[in-house]
Amino acid sequence: MTDAIVLDQVSKAYDGVAVLQPTDLVIPRGQFVALVGGSGAGKTTLLKTLNGLVTPTGGQVRIDGAPTADLDGPTLRRRIGYVFQEVGLFPHLTVGENIGVVPTLLGWDAAKITARTAELLDLVALPRELATRRPANLSGGQRQRVGVARALAARPSILLMDEPFGALDSVTRVALADDVRRLHDQLSLTTVMVTHDIAEAVLLADRIVVMAGGRVIADNTPRALLAGHADPAVEALMQAPRRQAARMREIAGE
Repeated sequence: MTDAIVLDQVSKAYDGVAVLQPTDLVIPRGQFVALVGGSGAGKTTLLKTLNGLVTPTGGQVRIDGAPTADLDGPTLRRRIGYVFQEVGLFPHLTVGENIGVVPTLLGWDAAKITARTAELLDLVALPRELATRRPANLSGGQRQRVGVARALAARPSILLMDEPFGALDSVTRVALADDVRRLHDQLSLTTVMVTHDIAEAVLLADRIVVMAGGRVIADNTPRALLAGHADPAVEALMQAPRRQAARMREIAGE
């Protein structure tokens, strides 16, 4: 079976300054991958090369075996959903119109878009009556759920997420993260998520890719990385969820 995503020596430089070193990465279908690392590590740049928002300086990205350079915009939009860091809903459009943006660009008829919008509101646990409201009338968590619904509107097989929960309160964040993992499994998605929250990556992802200085410095399962790593930078990064778990056990009196 063809892997969902393949990066072959993909790099990116701006004005001669490398922000992503030549990178090889293979993501099988159905896997949930978290990209973690400090600011400037190259996580978001790598993520954006996957859907063409960033054009690599070198190397090749392949989606389902096809080089992205050979795919037109509508084909990429059908295959890849994208959830922005700050949601990015259009304020002048209703929730339903926001969700229907990509299907409209793809030429779906109005009845099909309306039906898909209702289906997606159910999937992301939002009342259908929100379809006629403007984003300004929603809570932060509701807006982010609409962002997830919009990303899934054209039934993509791949979902990309750039710090999708960063602006949410902790309770809303946990609930939405759980729902995203549920949708990943339910819809058989391949998901790549950028996050600064290591504990979030450990709890959600099947695999964690650690980046620093535009390079991948570790790539393994959460369990394996928590067990220890030879690279001091990776080891320091994984200390946070270990400390949190130990503190919770201490508070619980275990």
